[in-house]
Amino acid sequence: MTAQLTELPLMIGKLALATAIGGAIGFERETHGQAAGLRTNILVCVGSCLLMMLSLHMEEIHRHLGVAESVVRLDPGRIASYAIASMGFLGAGAIITGRGSVRGLTTAASLWIVTALGLAVGAGYILPAICSMAIGLLILFCLRRVKPFLVRDEHTVLTLKFENMDKPLEPIKAILIKHGFSIQFINYKIELPSEATVYRIRLLSKENRPWGKVIKEISPSPGLREISWEEAGVP
Repeated sequence: MTAQLTELPLMIGKLALATAIGGAIGFERETHGQAAGLRTNILVCVGSCLLMMLSLHMEEIHRHLGVAESVVRLDPGRIASYAIASMGFLGAGAIITGRGSVRGLTTAASLWIVTALGLAVGAGYILPAICSMAIGLLILFCLRRVKPFLVRDEHTVLTLKFENMDKPLEPIKAILIKHGFSIQFINYKIELPSEATVYRIRLLSKENRPWGKVIKEISPSPGLREISWEEAGVP
């Protein structure tokens, strides 16, 4: 008990540093409207710091038990490993999977590194933790500005509904190819008894394609009654 009291200022200092580190990462997430923001990151970092300190002090807690009277086997890394593993559940809750898109991966990764930062502070690796925090903030704040210049592939599905069973696709294919779309495959169905034909065209393109121009050029197609465009899953 006396030893714990003498180390109390150091313990409080570690928890305070974990609060600051978690708050720095959480502030960036909060400003970008993420659900796992300031409070979540602080709680994760402080909690993991506390778990790491507990893991390191397990030997001291059981020191009074002799070999003959105890079967306790201590592994200082066990609690830390479970803290990282359990973070997977919280990280999974931050990820939203939509049709053809995944959101929240960066937030999940930030929770993971905040856990690691808390563990590092709890273990006394103060300088590596601060350096890692600086790198994390640099990535979160600065690389966001680079992202708009990275043009990615985009998978979409164009659905066209015609009032008859004609095959007016050749002009539409020419329009799509002209604007840089690659046609992956085409499915169609016929609605009875109206005999309306619905085409689903899977497309691959860069995300900066001129959707508005394509719609304007496709709209005058004879017999076209309905157009819809949606994201598609990555094959």
